[in-house]
Amino acid sequence: MKKNLNLIFTCLLLGLGLLSPFGSISAREHSLYVVTTGDVHGSWFSSPYVEGGAVKTSLMSVKHYVDSLRDAVGPGNVLLLDAGDCLQGDNAAYYYNYVDTSDTHLFSRIMKYMGYDAVVVGNHDIETGHHVYDRVNAELEDYGIPWLGGNALYAADRTPYFPVYTIVEKAGLKVAVLGFTNPNIKAWLTESLWSGMEFISLVPSVQKWVDVVRGKEEPDVVIVVVHSGTGDGDGKVLESQGLDLLNSLEGVDLLVTAHDHRPCTEEHDGTFMVNAGSRAGYVGAARIDVVKSLGKLRSKTVEASVVRLDKNSVDTGMLEEFREDFDAVAAFTNKKVGTLGMELRSRDAFAGMSDFINLIHTVQLGAAEADISFAAPLSTNGTVKAGDVIYNDLFTIYPYENQLFVVRMRGREIKDYLEYSYDRWIQTPGEHVLRIRQGEDARYGTRRWSFMYPTYNFDSAAGLVYTVDVTKPAGSRVKIVSLADGRPFQMNGWYNVAMTSYRASGGGGLLPQGAGISDVDAEGRVVARYPEIREMVYEFFRTHGAVTPETVGDTKVIGTWKFVPEKKVAPLMKADMGLVF
Repeated sequence: MKKNLNLIFTCLLLGLGLLSPFGSISAREHSLYVVTTGDVHGSWFSSPYVEGGAVKTSLMSVKHYVDSLRDAVGPGNVLLLDAGDCLQGDNAAYYYNYVDTSDTHLFSRIMKYMGYDAVVVGNHDIETGHHVYDRVNAELEDYGIPWLGGNALYAADRTPYFPVYTIVEKAGLKVAVLGFTNPNIKAWLTESLWSGMEFISLVPSVQKWVDVVRGKEEPDVVIVVVHSGTGDGDGKVLESQGLDLLNSLEGVDLLVTAHDHRPCTEEHDGTFMVNAGSRAGYVGAARIDVVKSLGKLRSKTVEASVVRLDKNSVDTGMLEEFREDFDAVAAFTNKKVGTLGMELRSRDAFAGMSDFINLIHTVQLGAAEADISFAAPLSTNGTVKAGDVIYNDLFTIYPYENQLFVVRMRGREIKDYLEYSYDRWIQTPGEHVLRIRQGEDARYGTRRWSFMYPTYNFDSAAGLVYTVDVTKPAGSRVKIVSLADGRPFQMNGWYNVAMTSYRASGGGGLLPQGAGISDVDAEGRVVARYPEIREMVYEFFRTHGAVTPETVGDTKVIGTWKFVPEKKVAPLMKADMGLVF
């Protein structure tokens, strides 16, 4: 009789789901699948805007991937997150930021269509200005999609400007997603773009918020998403605190990073970090398995990887859904703005003077106050063919919405600035004259030659006559002969220098580390501010119609510079350029 009662009791527990046939009380396995993107930079459409253009990976590729996963494991088990830098870098983003602002932003509508659960604010999102990101923030909130940025604070009371976290129910689990933006924004962007805010380091602020959320919400899973690069884990680089966080965070299951455009995964004490790279070439893919019984956590395991997407596997319904938007962007970017009498190639800028950078310098020196111009190629290997120039080509010439600043500098500061720039660009010749290295490039999955430092920080100067002696040690390579018009250059003299708002705000370190100028605004050095440089390039084409080497190559305006000694530089430069390109 006792045996029968025990059997009846066991069957009753099984029927109520309180005892599994394997002996654990109320044991239940949950599998949460997390898909992440980051640094998409407006790559929302796979199709080219211009006839003959190349198909590319985009959010349409992501939609195909994530919907395939939803079909396989159930949509309620998939969490879709983005790590920031959404609103800059592509024609569509520009068009809906500044040209067609009459309706809900295309980005907001795409996030809703794709079913994103949360998005994080990136530094390039802030660069669009309050009128853009405040609008998008409100739209996403209306759609129930939080735009997270917990370390961006109101300057007045130090409360968060954006939401810090969201709670999502997925896979039968309570999931806390915390999001934070890059804390180094003030070093790159002029204050008008982030007025009323301040940005604090991710260490220790992320851990503080994790502790708050765990205590208040008691989540089953904690995911932290930051718009921050991987870094070296040494705590020295404010803009790249990924490894700093991975090595120190407690109570976090998955850390999602971005910003440096390098897909990777790392693991530390059971916590995974994943970075999906840029422009939807990859997604981060994580699986978090949780076993609970009687409402208590029994075990948890995390795995993460990066998955290369196929540019030809896209969600065709997404293009149809946003066909009118795509057509509007295509019509705008195919508008003719002028003609070119020569081909522009950004790669030429690394070997010396080039028509590509001469154009930028000439435009910047068009600012009435400017004596000298600093500029770097913002695309490493962009090309604009000779002939008709359409607005789409302006995104190759100038990809970002940087403004033009004119900053007052002493002659010695200008020289030191250039020394700093060239020391990251070239090296005292051995086997190489360019500062390049060979290594694995996670962005392409290949072993290749690349520059050691970001090429968008390789500033040259116009308005001067100077040489760069590659045989000299760092700090003594630049010899400035005169101004472009022949006037003597004085180390103690004052000059007005045209540069990007990114550079004027300290971006790349050329002003603070190179010239020793920590804050151009605080020191009263800003002489003038102009609109976005791309718009100035557009007006330059409209004014001149046809742009030729002569139009942008007047040495009395832009001056000259070259690497010397030429006989030593020429063969090494040719070989290095061949390796990189």
